[in-house]
This record gives sequence, structure tokens and C-alpha cells, in this order.
Amino acid sequence: MKNVSVERMHKLNGNASTKAFCDIKLMDEYVVKGLRIVEGKDGLFLSMPQAKGKDGKWYDTFHPLSQEARKELQSFVLEEFKGSEN
Repeated sequence: MKNVSVERMHKLNGNASTKAFCDIKLMDEYVVKGLRIVEGKDGLFLSMPQAKGKDGKWYDTFHPLSQEARKELQSFVLEEFKGSEN
């Protein structure tokens, strides 16, 4: 994925559904913190950073503008996660 790199990958031990936290760098200019790699019923997926609203619901604070961009970012980060397991 061009202009994107994983800045930090913090893996968690145990049986919790969250497997890692990561930060990504965009265009060597911006860092997005707090992405999570989560084990769901259909396998691993990338969860965007969230903040709790005044209504008590959680809202993404960063998100790709298209499904294609989301899939590309998820594939890239999960590849980095799996590659760092070795």
C-alpha cells in the first residue's frame, strides 16, 4: 500500500478478542493511533480508532472513505501483523 506504513504494532497475549493495537503513518506526514486487530467470528479484522460520544455510543475517529480503501488498509495491516508473528 503506497504512502502507508505501520508505525507501531503492540501484540497482546491471552484469549481476548483484541489481538493487537497499532498505529499507522500516512504519507510520512500523519500518524493515526489506536487501530485494533480483532478476532471476530469470521477471522481477524481491523477496527478503526473510536471515541465515546455524549450519547454513550462509540464512533470511529478515523475511517477510509470507501469499502475498497478499507479492504486495502485492512489487508496491509493484517499482513504486517501476521509477518511479525515469525
